Amino acid sequence: MKLIALLIACLASTAYAAPQSVEASYDVMIAGMKVGRMDETYTQKDDHYSLSSTTTPQGILAALKPGKIVSRSQGTVGKNGLQPEVFDHVRENDANRNGHAEFDWHSMRIKLTHQGQVNEFPLPQGTQDRLSAMYQFMFLDLGKLSSLDFAMTDGSKLDSYHYAIGSRQKVDTGAGPCESVYLDNQAKAGESRTEIWVSTKDRLPCKMVITDAHGEQVTQILSSLRITP
Repeated sequence: MKLIALLIACLASTAYAAPQSVEASYDVMIAGMKVGRMDETYTQKDDHYSLSSTTTPQGILAALKPGKIVSRSQGTVGKNGLQPEVFDHVRENDANRNGHAEFDWHSMRIKLTHQGQVNEFPLPQGTQDRLSAMYQFMFLDLGKLSSLDFAMTDGSKLDSYHYAIGSRQKVDTGAGPCESVYLDNQAKAGESRTEIWVSTKDRLPCKMVITDAHGEQVTQILSSLRITP
């Protein structure tokens, strides 16, 4: 893991300047039907960043599960991109699924709080949280990589992730056509599969498809984007 993280660090782009702020919205779809909206904001000031994401259920999902999902990530920005310090994941009306993560990069330990229990683990280099991982793409030149491996937390657990980087593809979104790089976690039978299309222009995800072990899919697709350089 340390060798892989070092490789990613070496390939982090120094030519691309991350924007001061990003406001992005995504439609959340199930079986072609819109069931939610995700609104995200990224801001950077000097060497610190702040991220927030709010998912609001709509339609039939709003009737079945009306609670919003709110995630927040804060940390520093360095030559290797985002380095989270604190992450929170909160579900209204479902506190059992909340998670909180504290990153101690000095001692290389991560503290996770979930369902009232606090656990500490070794902190792998390059670890991201669920939200910062999507904006870490801004600091990577995916054209120089054939695969991507990193650790990520949702506040309740810490897992390792692997993505194969494929060809360039064009994706139609509510914000217009998106020339993108295709990533696939190459899930095995019985595992959840995640596919991500990352814009070659803005280096932000313009589409994501998650397919569970039963074949049910949730699609997240960009509907609007505003960037302040």
